[in-house]
Amino acid sequence: MNPVNIYDAKTHLSELVQRAAAGEEIVIARNGKPAARLVSLAPPPVRRQGGWEDRVWVAPDFEASDAALLALMLGGESSE
Repeated sequence: MNPVNIYDAKTHLSELVQRAAAGEEIVIARNGKPAARLVSLAPPPVRRQGGWEDRVWVAPDFEASDAALLALMLGGESSE
């Protein structure tokens, strides 16, 4: 792997990015000494929807309101 000098890297940046994206490692040199490395980014992890099935249980009366609890949550006093 031959280093690419900075001037050539600026001139051919899009080509170098394509090569790096294809898996090649590009070394960029300043005054003949390696200064930077251009590599492909790892692809982001694949996220799938769901995944909480069989891990979370929701009560059948989850949406039913309890007047006393609602009053406490809203800063009022319970009637009980």
